[in-house]
Amino acid sequence: MPIATVNPANGETVKTYEAMDEEEVERRLQLAEATFRTYRTTGFADRARLMNRAAELLDQDQRDIARVMTTEMGKPVGQARAEAAKCARAMRWYAERAEALLADEEPDESDVHDSGATRARVRYRPLGPVLAVMPWNFPLWQVVRFAAPALMAGNVGLLKHASNVPQTALYLEDLFHRAGFEVGCFQTLLIGSAQVDDVLRDERVKAATLTGSEPAGRAVASTAGEMIKKTVLELGGSDPFVVMPSADVDRAARVAVTARVQNNGQSCIAAKRFIVHTDVYDAFAERFVAGMAALKVGDPMDEDTEIGPLASEQGRTDLEELVDDARRGGASVLCGGERPDRPGWYYPPTVLAGVTREMRIHREEAFGPVATLYRAGDLDEALLIANDSPFGLSSSVWTRDDAEADRFARDLEAGGVFFNGMTASHPAFPFGGVKRSGFGRELSGHGIREFCNITTVWHGA
Repeated sequence: MPIATVNPANGETVKTYEAMDEEEVERRLQLAEATFRTYRTTGFADRARLMNRAAELLDQDQRDIARVMTTEMGKPVGQARAEAAKCARAMRWYAERAEALLADEEPDESDVHDSGATRARVRYRPLGPVLAVMPWNFPLWQVVRFAAPALMAGNVGLLKHASNVPQTALYLEDLFHRAGFEVGCFQTLLIGSAQVDDVLRDERVKAATLTGSEPAGRAVASTAGEMIKKTVLELGGSDPFVVMPSADVDRAARVAVTARVQNNGQSCIAAKRFIVHTDVYDAFAERFVAGMAALKVGDPMDEDTEIGPLASEQGRTDLEELVDDARRGGASVLCGGERPDRPGWYYPPTVLAGVTREMRIHREEAFGPVATLYRAGDLDEALLIANDSPFGLSSSVWTRDDAEADRFARDLEAGGVFFNGMTASHPAFPFGGVKRSGFGRELSGHGIREFCNITTVWHGA
């Protein structure tokens, strides 16, 4: 894939870039290693000052970088501004809390003496240069949720961003430099996917984090495993959205629309499978389908547009194939399902019912505004359908019954269970999944510690 900005609203190539050659990549690796030697010794106050400055600059740049993101991958421009604002908040969150999150831990005094020590503690130390392989769907947020904790922990970052968002990738490098971070603290590598393996194998790179597809995760995990390097993987998701009889069905249906089509439906944690108890199925389906059908599809630069184009022509083709496979298998198309006759890579909000286990969309992630509706006879069947997926990223459950909530919290196979609200990421809470959705956690204290050397410091008599 060429490294280029191609506007998905009209298919026009805006700007292309040459991939960095081996010499330039080597120069940047040397710089990352050299910078880490000194940056790792900086204090939290200095790092926080720089991170807060980056947040301040991002707030100032919000409108401009939002338009860049919308041009590169098609999200409605209002959502792009919200993404930039969220990134600035996360930067400030880690700037304020990193020192406490990584404070030395004091073991119980009796355990210290029992070990034969006079004193002991656990210390969190940075690992070194971390390679981040990031996707296009949240081109700022996916990077910042890695970069803010990694930099605050004393690591340095190397970003290999998706090839269709090069302007956003270069903006991020410039942002951290303007904030005052040394040049080697955060560098963008304009390279193709084929070059990632060589970078990851380099001994100067100490760890890697990837958000993206399952095949990309397998490739990075395989190389990292061979090289014995720490990785965090956040891969696909096909999140269930469960509605039980005690739920506020009107509100659940309204939120369900947003939960499915946020970011033009191109979100790993978007609700994708809507599992509704038979007692409220008809009422929910009527409201949900009406809400999906009423969404305004249009130019993502227009403030009133709710659904923009998909990010790539191939992405739309993949989505169409899933819908067509379900249709051939007997699924009902309750709205949408047909490519509009207009320039750009648009696809309408679509709802499918009567989906069976034999259909591809039951087990594959639909990365676009396509929802599947399931009818469940009781709680056990709802759980069975929800867990019948190779993915386990997050989930949303609508119930006002405490016993039901306890059961779902215990038995749902997911990295998150959100009750009476849609799944969202926030710096305070760990983010990640199970099964083929990956391993490790981002955000919160768990996320900042992923790329730390957790060190036992023991003193004898």
